[in-house]
Amino acid sequence: MPNSRYPCLCFLIRKAGRITTRNYDNFLKPCGLKVTQFSMLANIARNPASTVSELAELLSMDQTTVSRNLRVLEKSGYIHLESERTDHRIKRIQISDLGVSKMNEARPLWEQAQLDMETVLGKENIDMMIKSVKKLLK
Repeated sequence: MPNSRYPCLCFLIRKAGRITTRNYDNFLKPCGLKVTQFSMLANIARNPASTVSELAELLSMDQTTVSRNLRVLEKSGYIHLESERTDHRIKRIQISDLGVSKMNEARPLWEQAQLDMETVLGKENIDMMIKSVKKLLK
């Protein structure tokens, strides 16, 4: 089997993801959200009444991980899970007024994290990275 001329891309991408997550978490720390929570709230706000499985698909996450994160958001009062009338096993997710307020508090901090990434990586590299990620998503 021929050797690749690149280092392990999976390792590098995962490491970059961890570093990026840590950076965003540091920016969001004053509002008490992690970037994963912010992302989930933003997607719930954009897709009201999604089910857990729909949100998992949207985020490319497994349902167990999504459910675990949703419990934290629910305990904080940022979302409500409402059972479907016809099938109580299906839960619809709604962002609460408190969740909208937390999103409004977090958004400027998230924007600072975005600007920091642009400063570190540069616009051209970000544009190239977005194109590359879109290829992976196909």
